[in-house]
Amino acid sequence: MQDKDLQRCTESSIFSPIGENSALRLSDFYKMFADSSRIKILYLLQNKEICVNHIAAALDMSISAVSHQLRLLRSAGLVRFLKEGKNSYYALDDDHVSDMLNLANRHIEHKDD
Repeated sequence: MQDKDLQRCTESSIFSPIGENSALRLSDFYKMFADSSRIKILYLLQNKEICVNHIAAALDMSISAVSHQLRLLRSAGLVRFLKEGKNSYYALDDDHVSDMLNLANRHIEHKDD
């Protein structure tokens, strides 16, 4: 957003803050991005379906630790679980998750310039 697009407050300005329930839901949602292990898992799952064993091996984590993080990510609606026979795979829930990761990364890189 450019400065010319910002609305400056005046005596007659009216402000509509986000509702408490919405703010709490967003806060809980963004907490999922506050752990580097979860970020690594999410990045690994971009455009892929991967089983827990391969995620653990790729990230040099224990299967138990990966499973724990995946449970949290599933509960937040960021990843989905796919069962095919005896194999279980994880993938990003939708393209929005990848978009959020990439947008945040571009913002960080932009600030580093």
